Amino acid sequence: MPEVWMRGPLPDVPPLLQPVAHALLQAREEIAELMTGFPDELSWVRPRGRGGEVASVGFHLQHLTGVLDRTFTYARAEALSPAQLDALTAEGTPADIPVAALVERFSQQVDRAMQQLKSTDETTLTDWRGVGRQQLPSTVLGLLVHAAEHTMRHVGQLSVTARLLPDN
Repeated sequence: MPEVWMRGPLPDVPPLLQPVAHALLQAREEIAELMTGFPDELSWVRPRGRGGEVASVGFHLQHLTGVLDRTFTYARAEALSPAQLDALTAEGTPADIPVAALVERFSQQVDRAMQQLKSTDETTLTDWRGVGRQQLPSTVLGLLVHAAEHTMRHVGQLSVTARLLPDN
């Protein structure tokens, strides 16, 4: 099957946000395929890479979900909730959560992101948005594009990490 972006426009997604939507859906497909049958007991193992240990599969899956949640929250001009801040603090902390559940959480976050993309008015894409406690400057479009590119970067890292682990 061709990559998501080669399958044509997505219904109800504004034209300027099609690349963001395509990237998020592509990430979901690649993660689902990569993590199928991945052993839960390896999810928090940090293999050695060049220069030291690399982040675990569990971290990447938590981080992928969290970054989408946070960047899309900022794009709505909202502050992070206490639950989001708690989730940020917990990213990378080994948890007894099956890999399939982490993958499902990411998939559900992509669904929420898709709904937000569909309801985003293109005339707001250049509107200023503050990021984090310091309110670093961005725009709606900047946040949405960053969410997509950051997601794909971590999908690549997740792929390499999964392949570095023995018996996988």
